[in-house]
Amino acid sequence: MFLRKLSLINYKNFDSKDFEFDSKINCMVGPNGIGKTNVLDAIYHLSFGKSYFNPVSTQNIRHDEDFFVIEGEFEKEDRQEKIVCSLKRGSKKIIKRNGKAYDRLSDHIGLLPLVIISPADRDLIIEGSDTRRKFIDGVISQSDKNYLQDLLKYNKVLAQRNSLLKYFAANHTFNKDTLSVYNEQLNDYGSKIFEKRIGFLERFIPIFKEQYVAISGGHEEVSLRYESKLKDQGLLALLESNVEKDKALQYTSVGIHKDDLGFEISGHPIKKFGSQGQQKSFLIALKFAQFQFIKMQSKTTPVLLLDDIFDKLDEHRVSHIVALVNNENFGQIFISDTHADRTEDVVKQIHQTYKLFRLND
Repeated sequence: MFLRKLSLINYKNFDSKDFEFDSKINCMVGPNGIGKTNVLDAIYHLSFGKSYFNPVSTQNIRHDEDFFVIEGEFEKEDRQEKIVCSLKRGSKKIIKRNGKAYDRLSDHIGLLPLVIISPADRDLIIEGSDTRRKFIDGVISQSDKNYLQDLLKYNKVLAQRNSLLKYFAANHTFNKDTLSVYNEQLNDYGSKIFEKRIGFLERFIPIFKEQYVAISGGHEEVSLRYESKLKDQGLLALLESNVEKDKALQYTSVGIHKDDLGFEISGHPIKKFGSQGQQKSFLIALKFAQFQFIKMQSKTTPVLLLDDIFDKLDEHRVSHIVALVNNENFGQIFISDTHADRTEDVVKQIHQTYKLFRLND
């Protein structure tokens, strides 16, 4: 699968811009602030229906404009897929596939598998558990429609249960039977999500460890640890045993929405005990493992976006990355960088066709 053409109207800093891409490697080069990352983010937008860097959709509309349009023409398994993503202020976002709008944006997820590696990935280490849960959910959802639907349903019921708890507190009342209806539904969806997360990590962790060794050349032991209270007790029992706590807090304090993914190096949290270089290798290994997993599950080679990573990595790690992508395991790759000469030197080592796009004012 590859992206042949991209057209942007009023997207971030672009008023109108068209690109025609190489099926293998495409490099966006130019000074900071020129829009290199915005091109990669537009491609991400076509795959996921949202920005990787700014979740507030209207903030992706160019200043003083009322709408944006992103249009992409993909080649996938000898057929064309034309995807249009548009947003007008005050209206809902629309995604069209070959001229037909989706009823649910979630139905689009997984059609165009994609992995992005960016300096913003550091949030996976430094931010809270929500960021790491989104990573797990994002990887599984690209190849499992049922998982994504269960997750959306779980979150909807969770919001309803939280609203009910607030209602009870505001009205000094409590109805156990009403609450139990939500408990049953959360247990139904949450238990399936928990089991799929367990199954996913059993397959994913060995791939991740392999990638880490390939990228770092290091011999330290790295791992991912799934942290969930559901390992010790079923969700229904957890919800019932925490009713008094939930009543006091006015929200649901237990469930799969509280799970976390521990990042470890030599048995310790990488956030505290990993060097800067080890953390970078850890994150890139995580994303390359994501790439390999999605490729295996979807039977399609994902598009790979490398955002500004050569600027943040030493020569040793860059050469390891080049060695990894210098084979037929990878399909189309997009690279953003501030230095055209450096990018071209790196790309020439990959021995694939490429195009260099110099962005300027």
